[in-house]
Amino acid sequence: MEIKKNPDYDLSRRSLLFFQLGMVIMLFLTWQLLEWKTYDKSNLETGQIEVADALDEIIPITEQINTPPPPPAPSITPLVILEVENESEIEESVIESTETNQNDKILEIEEIAEEVVEEEIVNVPFAVIEDVPVYPGCESANNNEARKECMSKKIEEFVKKNFDTELASELGLEGRQRIFVTFKINKNGNVVDVRARAPHIKLEEEAVKIVKSLPHMTPGEQRGVPVGVLYGLPIVFQVEN
Repeated sequence: MEIKKNPDYDLSRRSLLFFQLGMVIMLFLTWQLLEWKTYDKSNLETGQIEVADALDEIIPITEQINTPPPPPAPSITPLVILEVENESEIEESVIESTETNQNDKILEIEEIAEEVVEEEIVNVPFAVIEDVPVYPGCESANNNEARKECMSKKIEEFVKKNFDTELASELGLEGRQRIFVTFKINKNGNVVDVRARAPHIKLEEEAVKIVKSLPHMTPGEQRGVPVGVLYGLPIVFQVEN
């Protein structure tokens, strides 16, 4: 078979070279397309800043202030020195020395007795008093506890005998009535500072009047000294309908 083409112009022999060259060109174009970037020119135009106007320096207009001159310096009064004649007498103050001399006589200091001030006991509760007040008729009691019991019994009998229990019925009160009275037996044995708490003011007044009429007693003593003794007296009675 006769070959019609010139072997020098046969392109099939360089097909591999052409293929590689085509691949390089395609890769280059692909890389350029990937690196290609576009920008919105409208945003760039509106976001521009005119630096020339911003750099103009604005000099504020200031008003010149007239500063007053400083005040004049205070005048200094010159020191006047008076000439004194030699014949005139000038009194001089003499400052005595406070230093002691070993030849000075030492005064003997007497012993200073410390004055002991005893605590004054004003009022003592009836429950803890050392020597309770002696109610009339309780002189024969042997000890403190017996005098306490005798005094409480005598005061209870005195109140029952003299208190007007019909007063509660007249006031319209019913049932059990409780009155609590406090008073003090002073250093002289008299009943003072009487106070009462009751359901009605009339009952309080009646209780105060009865307790104030208690007889004179021998005052109580604490550490051998007469003192005031505080006493609490409950009064309880039933109002019958």
